[in-house]
Amino acid sequence: MKNVVFGAVSAAALMSANAVVAEPQAEVLHWWTSGGEAKSVAVLQQEFADNGGTWTDMPVAGGGGDAAMSALRARVLAGNAPTAVQLKGPAIQEWYEEGVLADISAVAEAEGWADVLPASIAGHMMCEGTWCAAPVNVHRVDWIWANADVLEANGIAMPTTWDEFNAAAEKLQAAGIIPLAHGGQAWQDATVFEAVALGILGPDGFRKAFVELDEATLTSDEMIAVFDQMRTLRGYVDPNFPGRDWNLATAMVMNGEAAFQIMGDWAKGEFLAAGKAPGEDFLCASVPGEGFLYNVDSFAMFDVEGEDNQAGQALLAKLIVGPSFQKVFNLNKGSIPARVDVALDEFDSCAHLSAKDMTASSEGGSLLPSYAHGMALRGAQSGAITDVVTSHFNSDMSSEEAVKQLATAIANSL
Repeated sequence: MKNVVFGAVSAAALMSANAVVAEPQAEVLHWWTSGGEAKSVAVLQQEFADNGGTWTDMPVAGGGGDAAMSALRARVLAGNAPTAVQLKGPAIQEWYEEGVLADISAVAEAEGWADVLPASIAGHMMCEGTWCAAPVNVHRVDWIWANADVLEANGIAMPTTWDEFNAAAEKLQAAGIIPLAHGGQAWQDATVFEAVALGILGPDGFRKAFVELDEATLTSDEMIAVFDQMRTLRGYVDPNFPGRDWNLATAMVMNGEAAFQIMGDWAKGEFLAAGKAPGEDFLCASVPGEGFLYNVDSFAMFDVEGEDNQAGQALLAKLIVGPSFQKVFNLNKGSIPARVDVALDEFDSCAHLSAKDMTASSEGGSLLPSYAHGMALRGAQSGAITDVVTSHFNSDMSSEEAVKQLATAIANSL
C-alpha cells in the first residue's frame, strides 16, 4: 500500500489555517516510564500544552519497548492507531510498508531538518524519500557506568580492556561487592553482548556480523571469544538478576551495592534524576574497544482522521526536532541532541565525551547502529540473535555451541 499523507494541505498550513477551528490533539504511545525517562517525556508534554495542544499519554512499560510494540500492533489491527508512536530503526520502515504512517515531509522541509541532522540519522527517518519520523536524540549504547566511591575505595581505575575489567571484577568480588549490576531480561543481555562484540570484533567485524549478517564472521573464532567473555561476565552478576529492570540495576550502582553497569546512556538519566554528579558520584567510559553504537529514539506519526489529530501531529513533529526540546529533553534523558546545531554548554562531561566520540567515529567509519536496540536489523533477525545470546547467558551452553546456534538461527530468520 502507498504511504498515507495526512491531507493535501501542508502541515505548516494545517497548523496556521486550523489554529481557530482545530485544537491540536495527540495520543502518544511510548515506553518512557522510569524516573529519568518519565521526567524527559514530561518536557515534551509541557511544551505541547504550552503551544495549545492536548496530550493523551499512553505509556507501556517493560521489555525495552517490546510490550509497547505489542500494544501498538493490537491498536493498528483494530483500526485505532495512536496519533504518534515511539518507533526507531527498521521498525519505522516496516510500518511504512504496511501503509499506516503519515507523511511529515511538510514539517521537515519547513523546519529545515535536512540541514541540522546528520545524514546517517536522517536516513533512519525517511521512507522512500519522504520524512516519516522525527528523531529525538542520539543515545550511545556501549557505556560502562561505575560508582566512583566503590572504585576509589578498592583502588580500581575505569577499565580500558576486558582483561582490566575482569581483573577489577575479581578484586571487587573478593571484597564482597557485586562487580556487575545486570537485569536478566533478553534486551539487557543483548545490550551487554553487542558492547562486548564491538570491543572484540572491532567496528568492521561488528558491521559484518550484525549489519550484514556475514556467516564467516558469525562463526569465527572471534565470535567464540565474544561468548567466552559473556560467560565470564555471567560470573560477576548477583544471583537475583533474573527479571530485574535496567533502572533497578542502575540503582545498585548508585547505592554502592554494585560497582559497574554496562548500559546505554539512558542510565545517566537515572543518575542525574537522583542528583548524582558525573566525575564525582559516578564515572562513565566507553566499553573497551573502538567504535560507537548508537540508538536513536524517534516518533512516527500514524495515519489518523480529524483535523485536531492532524494538527496535533504537525505540532508534535515540529516540537520534537525543535532546538528547545532537543536541548531540554536530552539534558534530562542522558543522551545528546540529534540536531548538530544545539550548543552543549549546559551538558555534562559524559555528554561531551559522547558527542566527541560520535564525531570521530562518524569520520572514521566506526559509527554503527545498535542491533540490540532495533537500529541495525529487522525484528526477526535481531530476535534470532538475542534468543541465542540470552539462552547462552542463562545456561551452561558452550561458546562453540552458541556460535553454531547463532548462524543457524539467523539463517532460519531470513
